[in-house]
Amino acid sequence: MNAVDLISLKDDEIIRNIKIDGLSKYFEALYNRYYSKVLDKCYSFVKNRSIAEELTEDIFSKTFEKLDSFKQKSSFSSWLYSITYNHCIDYLREKKKLHYPNWNRENEMPEIIDETEESIEDINYENLLIILELIHPEEKALLLMKYMDDLSIKQISDALRISEDAAKMRLKRARTRVIYLYAEKFLPN
Repeated sequence: MNAVDLISLKDDEIIRNIKIDGLSKYFEALYNRYYSKVLDKCYSFVKNRSIAEELTEDIFSKTFEKLDSFKQKSSFSSWLYSITYNHCIDYLREKKKLHYPNWNRENEMPEIIDETEESIEDINYENLLIILELIHPEEKALLLMKYMDDLSIKQISDALRISEDAAKMRLKRARTRVIYLYAEKFLPN
């Protein structure tokens, strides 16, 4: 099979070929298809190009090693992005000693009425990116998985190795924190 044929194959067809033949050229097609997206996700967490590149290589190695465990209950991209977020969070936890429960206790928010979520109508994208850098990497990952990558609560909980109830609670807390910080920083009193 030549490179043009590989490009036209869907992810599940490539994965099936990898599992049958074990040829690295098939995985190379997935690597080429997703490398820049994974690199961008890593960079959004570590803000260092060379570290992001290292993390991306680690993620693809891990993905190749775990490919037999991929059950295709979700899309390959969702599975890959779950591995990506989890790997980046693990890296930051180790590097910066960021254990989420401790961080959350230390960064307690005032009680906020749920109506706050509806009070912000026009959110500026650049300002939102600034706010995403102020929250814990796990909260950022939760929000990106849910709203950018459209992962289910089940997929998010699996990726972060937490229960679905914990994922829902942390997602709600992350949304509330973003809205609170956005209002505090960018909206007139």
